[in-house]
Amino acid sequence: MARGRIRAKLRKSHLYSFCLFRSSGSGGQSIGGPGFSRTVYCNEPQVLNQKPYRSNIISTTKYNFFSFLPKALYEQFHRVANLYFLGCAIASLTPLSPFSPVSMIAPLAFVVGLSMAKEGLEDWRRFMQDREVNSRKVHVHNEEGGFGKKTWEDVRVGDVVKVEKDQFFPADLLLLSSNYEDGICYVETMNLDGETNLKAKKALEATLGLDEDDNFNNFKGIIKCEDPNPSLYTFVGNLEYEGKVYAIDPTQILLRDSKLRNTEFVYGVVIFTGHDSKVMQNSTRSPSKRSRVEKKMDYIIYVLFSVLLVISLISSFGFAVEIKYSMPVWWFMRPQDADEYYSPKKPVISGLSHMVTALMLYGYLIPISLYVSIEVVKVLQATFINQDIQMYDEDTGIPAQARTSNLNEELGQVDTILSDKTGTLTCNQMDFLKCSIAGIPYGVSPSEVELAAAQQMANDQEDQGELKTLVASKKEKAHKSPIKGFNFEDNRLMNGNWLKEPTAARIMLFCQILAVCHTAIPELNEETGNYTYEAESPDEGSFLVAARELGFEFFQRTQSSVFVREKYTASGKPIEREYKILNVLEFTSKRKRMTVIVRDGEGQILLLCKGADSIIFDRLSKDGKLYLEDTTRHLNDYGEAGLRTLALAYRKLEESEYTAWNNEFQKAKTSIGADRDAMLENAADMMERDLFLVGATAVEDKLQKGVPQCIDKLAQAGLKLWVLTGDKMETAINIGFACSLLRQGMKQICITESGSEDKQEVKEDILKQITNGLEMIKQENDPHAAFALIIDGKTLAYALEDDMKLKFLGLAVECASVICCRVSPKQKALVTRLVKQGTGKTTLAIGDGANDVGMIQEADIGVGISGVEGMQAVMASDFSVSQFRFLERLLVVHGHWCYKRIAQMICYFFYKNIAFGLTLFYFEAFTGFSGQSVYDDWYMLLFNVVLTSLPVMSLGVFEQDVSSEVCLEFPAVYQQGPRNLFFDWYRILGWMGNGLLCSLIIFFINIIILYDQAFRAEGQTADLAVLGTTMFTCTVWSLNCQIALTMSHFTWIQHVTIWGSIAAWYIFLLIYGALSPRISGDAYQILVEALAPAPIYWQTTLLATIACTLPYMAHIAYQRCFEPEDHHIIQEIKYYRKDVEDQHMWTRERSKARQKTKIGFTARVDAKIRQVRAKLNKKQ
Repeated sequence: MARGRIRAKLRKSHLYSFCLFRSSGSGGQSIGGPGFSRTVYCNEPQVLNQKPYRSNIISTTKYNFFSFLPKALYEQFHRVANLYFLGCAIASLTPLSPFSPVSMIAPLAFVVGLSMAKEGLEDWRRFMQDREVNSRKVHVHNEEGGFGKKTWEDVRVGDVVKVEKDQFFPADLLLLSSNYEDGICYVETMNLDGETNLKAKKALEATLGLDEDDNFNNFKGIIKCEDPNPSLYTFVGNLEYEGKVYAIDPTQILLRDSKLRNTEFVYGVVIFTGHDSKVMQNSTRSPSKRSRVEKKMDYIIYVLFSVLLVISLISSFGFAVEIKYSMPVWWFMRPQDADEYYSPKKPVISGLSHMVTALMLYGYLIPISLYVSIEVVKVLQATFINQDIQMYDEDTGIPAQARTSNLNEELGQVDTILSDKTGTLTCNQMDFLKCSIAGIPYGVSPSEVELAAAQQMANDQEDQGELKTLVASKKEKAHKSPIKGFNFEDNRLMNGNWLKEPTAARIMLFCQILAVCHTAIPELNEETGNYTYEAESPDEGSFLVAARELGFEFFQRTQSSVFVREKYTASGKPIEREYKILNVLEFTSKRKRMTVIVRDGEGQILLLCKGADSIIFDRLSKDGKLYLEDTTRHLNDYGEAGLRTLALAYRKLEESEYTAWNNEFQKAKTSIGADRDAMLENAADMMERDLFLVGATAVEDKLQKGVPQCIDKLAQAGLKLWVLTGDKMETAINIGFACSLLRQGMKQICITESGSEDKQEVKEDILKQITNGLEMIKQENDPHAAFALIIDGKTLAYALEDDMKLKFLGLAVECASVICCRVSPKQKALVTRLVKQGTGKTTLAIGDGANDVGMIQEADIGVGISGVEGMQAVMASDFSVSQFRFLERLLVVHGHWCYKRIAQMICYFFYKNIAFGLTLFYFEAFTGFSGQSVYDDWYMLLFNVVLTSLPVMSLGVFEQDVSSEVCLEFPAVYQQGPRNLFFDWYRILGWMGNGLLCSLIIFFINIIILYDQAFRAEGQTADLAVLGTTMFTCTVWSLNCQIALTMSHFTWIQHVTIWGSIAAWYIFLLIYGALSPRISGDAYQILVEALAPAPIYWQTTLLATIACTLPYMAHIAYQRCFEPEDHHIIQEIKYYRKDVEDQHMWTRERSKARQKTKIGFTARVDAKIRQVRAKLNKKQ
């Protein structure tokens, strides 16, 4: 109760912290109408029962106990092939079936059952995860007046809950109080937005006294607020408590799945439960994506259905003709007793009924196990991606992850990569490098861009000295003890030397702004004695580290104050200063600035502001522009050096001026309606004016390790790279130079808006710039000329309009590099959609932040980077890596392999089913379209499921045309995917033709040899069982030998699956033949007694196998000799060890195996070589 009494003495202040929309004492307005109808009765269970809301049970499963069977069956029979086989299975129960029902039902049940089992297993895992969450415990206030443990699923709207340190919040709560006297608590929201920094929340002052369990016995209140919605950062509502109304804003809301940190406990009232909570409202399903190969596979299925229908019609017509004209004279068929299926008097009905028989008989043209085999193969491919040690980041311990296996082959067909810059190409780990204070630049350390530029100019004699100086400086820094976030060097400011500067007062003010204008939380590192900071962004963290290193250490924050220890003072003794926080106007992407209003120790009210230079400069007073010209020049220099910049300004406020503004601000804040945000923004805008410029900061966002080399390799593989960034144009351009997207001599086409207020005039000007750019490219005669397109967000908004976007795209695809600056998350998604739909080629988007989610989901393939900005991009992605450089291996190696594996696997599937299925058609035609199958039903059952499935799956999982090292050394091999060389209609029809030829060879060799020749030594000829078994043996051998010829890479697994499948056939014949004749029928002892002793059986098998594989061998021999593909040449070089014995030839071939590119380090070197040759030619 002591804490309660202390809190009771606290006056109700108007302190405002951490959020633009702070709460006040009273003055809330009533809420009603659409979107604002929720009423919560706090701590009143009897009222809650009359006003039911959703329970707190969450379910992310696709099925439940009752819906699994119907839903899963619906999903399976959504596929045309499965629906067809279902019809055949039903028809197999009728007299029209040429097979026994088991031979049709068993394969279908196996395939569908396997797929349903996979779906069920995945959903069961989701169910167990949901169950674990729903079973968590939390303390809930009960009717007896105490707090007892309840499971999350039993928590109801209006319950008062007590959450303790490091626990997750069970629902969306209104914060009532915490163990801190001022009602503050710290929350980690990684599960919501991926951000790892802690966020501070503050309870309403009216509820601060609810600090102990006993205080809730008589607690009653009514919350009226907005309805459930997905907005994580907004909340509108009122609390009616003790006869007063208090406005609630996001500062008081604790969201489900966020975690309580650095706070012993909090009390809260449940507002939204279960699927009404904001995190569940945001859990939308990712868009369904299908690869181009899979879409094309559907068309092939339709082609095979058409073939099936045609031959069934032919068979039905032939059957009807035979019934009408031949059956009357076939006395042994007893035509006078024939039923309607075989009646010479009703040939049309007989033909139509035979149509059903034919559709079932030739159904093996459609590969029933194709879909399930591809699913299994893709899962195994994804496992190899996940376990690739070459894509494992040792620094973070994060491997690559295939979050979906549906798009593996799409990785091998990418044409355009759209990349974020910050955190993707760069590290998003900011180092404070330079600054400008009172018009004087400080900081002598070079940026990586400056070093790259110096390296680029190294061949110019006059630049040698500068290069040596820069490199020496860089080496010197490497020997210093590193301070994370601080890479600043300048003795004029370090170690208190700034006190000797003529502008010491401005330097002090500059450091005070860095140390006070933020929302960070300090944490003392007991080992080092230094403070580290949980900051909103890496930039803010680097500012605080810089302030600390310059002598202004932020070391404590309370709800109402910030404390800074000044190490260097005129007296020589450290001083601790307290700055009382009056208001904080937070940084948003729209405002592009952050402001704090504080009262210093002397009672002076100060407005401290930092933000984008374009925003700050527009808000300077006439007297505040004293350093504007010099600061602008320094900012341009920093931008050219690839640094991120912010301007710092301040303003002194009179007490009366602040009081008047604060009253207006409170009115805006406590208003509720559609214009509330606009009123708040206008109020903030009123205060953030007439500022005085102090200086500017420059922080370096370094390139990630291996980025230039990765871009160079991707360019050699023929991929195009677009950069979409929110940074200013100068910074983006210089990062482009650092990673070789841009280079000297590349012609830049910069498209910017004119600044006119007439929108039509602006559009016409932009269109003119686009047209001029296209003309410039068309008129360029130099084949080596390269163009780069650079456009900013404002201009892009016009360029993406319907009447202009195709012309913009036409210009962009003609350029070697495209850089879009100052773009919003929505514009990133729109650009991605334009490229995807406009070019019709595969796009890949890669990013690391929440602002990249739109383009990641819009692209054909989304890749998330597990970076500093959190996991939201990863959670929305199809694949994730920890560094941009791993994209090289993901695409050039795994993408290439997966594309070829899946393409060859599908082609082979159709080949084998055509080769097998057409033999049934030939035999039926040979037997007067009788509907008789040449094969035993059990042979048919085993064909797809056992005897030919494992070899083709091993092809899809283990095949390598070239090794991973060769893929990286010969990046142009990757272009086989984007050009679709292995899954175009020429290749598909070629495999189908091979299947047709194989079926003809197998059938006619067997018919010619076995038709009227003696099969046994005693002179007997072959019967139907012998013919069918011999023909089936030829098929098994031919198809498995064919896949052996197709493979380029063998392991013991391939040998086991191929030769094991052939051995399995003979083992089956032994076992099947040994069974009772009632089961084996005509196949009783067929191998032991009939086939094995007959030489003609083995000779026919050998002859058919050789004849079937000869056409493919001839084709591949011709291709390798006269029209070799890239991988053929590489395989031959490796086979003859020329890569070891003739390094000159190997190097020459590697240089040939590069796509001609105009970006990347290699293109820069090529341009330099051309320049040197041109100089030599002039001298000659």
